Amino acid sequence: MSTAFTFPGQGSQAVGMGRDLADAFAEAREVFGAVDDALDQRLSTIMWEGPEDELTLTANAQPALMAVSMAVMRVMEKGGISLKDKVSYVAGHSLGEYSALCAAGTFTLADTARLLRIRGNAMQAAVPVGEGAMAAIIGLPAEDVEAVCSEAADGAICQIANDNGGGQLVISGNKTAVEKAANLATEKGAKRAMMLPVSAPFHSALMAPAAERMGEALAQVAKKRPEVPVIPNVAVSPITDPEDITARLVEQVTGRVRWRETVEWFGRNEVHTLYEIGSGKVLTGLARRIDRQIHGITVNSPADIEAAMKALA
Repeated sequence: MSTAFTFPGQGSQAVGMGRDLADAFAEAREVFGAVDDALDQRLSTIMWEGPEDELTLTANAQPALMAVSMAVMRVMEKGGISLKDKVSYVAGHSLGEYSALCAAGTFTLADTARLLRIRGNAMQAAVPVGEGAMAAIIGLPAEDVEAVCSEAADGAICQIANDNGGGQLVISGNKTAVEKAANLATEKGAKRAMMLPVSAPFHSALMAPAAERMGEALAQVAKKRPEVPVIPNVAVSPITDPEDITARLVEQVTGRVRWRETVEWFGRNEVHTLYEIGSGKVLTGLARRIDRQIHGITVNSPADIEAAMKALA
């Protein structure tokens, strides 16, 4: 059996995130300072003190989540945990894929912070406010959700954005189409269909302008082969070639986050321990619902780090 490190996506942010790490570890403070410098902004102050609505902004939440993940990584590295010696694969949920690649050495910390700031701004700007929407569909098979999206689209955009597992799918696209799809899903027997309080229709074809912008930004950034293979959201198979990684990151902006399939891939390939590196515990909960044979471990506090380092030693 082997181990993978996974990295959380948007929605795992919370005011106060990373403060305990900064108080306890110089390596964490260095990460937060470097991200602040890269963005020319005291992002760490927003992370620790809020206000919450400012932290929740896509352009802030994305680099903030990466910063906490990398603070955990740097502390563990200082404690003697080498990614290439202890971990077989890395993966991240949406923006978490950038955190995974930073942890694996593909991107520098400063470049990752700047890429995520560009990504957040580009995704927000891709669609005028109010024209796009997302909804969570609970308890309806994926093929039925696909059918609902097709029926509701009627020339507009409506597609599955996230397959999170545990019977949870998220749809994204034009607001009227998504609202219609949510109603149809309820009629077809979904346990729940709820509109999400998001600022843009992420992971849909409406994000094409953002995908183009990320292609331009990624072309200008130095990339190294990751120390361990990454499992990209849109492909669900290990990759290490920097150009392949770039292509998958661009595709990810408009493509589906295939998290259920990612966890299932881990299970089929004897990866039975997943350490969730960073803020929150969303991915640990999802892993438990997707495959009961997989052991999920959350690592985001000083005590978590100490326990993880003992287990991995």
